Amino acid sequence: MDAALTGIFLARRESLIATVLRIVGDRQIAEDLAQETYIRVHHAGKQAEIENLDAFLHQTARNLARDHLRRRTVRGHLEAGRSADLSSVAAEMPSNEDLIAARQHLGRLSVALSGLPPRVQSVVIMARLENLSNRAIAERLGVSERTVFNDLKLAMGHCRDALARVGWP
Repeated sequence: MDAALTGIFLARRESLIATVLRIVGDRQIAEDLAQETYIRVHHAGKQAEIENLDAFLHQTARNLARDHLRRRTVRGHLEAGRSADLSSVAAEMPSNEDLIAARQHLGRLSVALSGLPPRVQSVVIMARLENLSNRAIAERLGVSERTVFNDLKLAMGHCRDALARVGWP
C-alpha cells in the first residue's frame, strides 16, 4: 500500500495541487493541503483497504480544500466582529514599566509589613497569600476571630499609610 500510494501521489501531485489551487486560490496553501492529503490517505489506508487510490486522493484533497475555506471564512467573520474590541483587551504580559512599578510597590509593602508584630504578619500571610478565612486563622493561631479581624485592619491601615507617605495612590 505504501509504495502504491507514494507512486500514485508523486504521479498525481501537480494535478492535486491544481485541484486544490482552484478552490483555495493560494499556491502555498494548495501545496500544504496536497501534503496533508497524502498523510490522511496514508492513515486511512491503514484502517481499511482503498480500492481506487487516485480517486480517493483527489476526493480527500477537495475535502481538505473545502474545510480550509470554511475555517478561513469563519475565522474572518470572527476577526471582523472582534477587531474593534481588540484595542480594549489587556495584554497577556504586563509592560516593563508595570513590572517595575509592581516590584517597587511590593518592596514598600514588604518594608511596611516587616514593621508589624509577628502575629499580625502571620495573619496577613494566612489571609492574603494562603487565602484562609478569619475563622481558620483564629483556630490556627489560638486567638478569636475578632483578634484576627483587628490584626488585618491594623495591617491594612499600616500598609495604606506607608504607601501614602511615598505618594502611592
